[in-house]
Amino acid sequence: MIYQTQKLAPGLYFVATPLGAASDITLRALDILASADLLVAEDTRALRKLMEIHGIPLGNRPIWSYHDHSGDGARDGILRAAQEGQVVAYASEAGTPLIADPGYELVSAARAQDMLVIAAPGPSAVVTALTVAGLPTDRFLFLGFTPSNSTGRRKVLEEVKQTQASLVFYESPKRVGAFFTDAAQVLGGARRAVLCRELTKKFEEVNAGTLEALAAHYAETGPRGECVIVIDRADSPIVHLEDLEADLRALMQTHKVKEAAAMLSEAHGLSKRDIYQFALSLRDT
Repeated sequence: MIYQTQKLAPGLYFVATPLGAASDITLRALDILASADLLVAEDTRALRKLMEIHGIPLGNRPIWSYHDHSGDGARDGILRAAQEGQVVAYASEAGTPLIADPGYELVSAARAQDMLVIAAPGPSAVVTALTVAGLPTDRFLFLGFTPSNSTGRRKVLEEVKQTQASLVFYESPKRVGAFFTDAAQVLGGARRAVLCRELTKKFEEVNAGTLEALAAHYAETGPRGECVIVIDRADSPIVHLEDLEADLRALMQTHKVKEAAAMLSEAHGLSKRDIYQFALSLRDT
């Protein structure tokens, strides 16, 4: 036995669970699962199996389901249990709770009622994919699942086309080919990307290439299993200082300095603060 039952303060405990390899769970997570009065899971079968693997008896403790399709009544019941002094442990199906799962509504409601909310951190598909992708990690934007239709998906991609950060998506294996096709057309086929499949599981795969190459690779047959897609940041725009100066001087003839700087920064995807400071220096010359 590697877990310990503990006397925990009443409240909501959000427990990260393994993506695949059961041994990735933390000792603290095991302690909480062993000590909770009420267990709540996105997938009760997955949580039961995980507890069996680690020898944690469910006993007479209830285990409730809470997922995207659960109504307000399910959430109210969970909150009521914590209000009445129970230790409630919530576990996502895999990975960190609240990341693309309905747990955030529980936290919002609990915070509004001044309840104790504790996180037991652990595996996360987003961070795991960034770790193995080989793309910049100093700034990233997690966008979850995009719309299932091409029009909605392209709209999302257009909105982040110039974002100076790596882009991270979840995607259904059935839509991977369509996703890469749309991404190549919207973001440019030469942009680097990585498909991370079945992370930490037996058939884990990391496939890197350009968006165009990945679109061609998955055009006929999509991958199997859980997929995370990481796309490289947009190329930094190349703007010559003399061009910026000329554009700023022209704009400042008809606009206030702050307005001119905002318009130019948006046009070139540059820092508003830097352009504003540059505009101020030009105004005084």
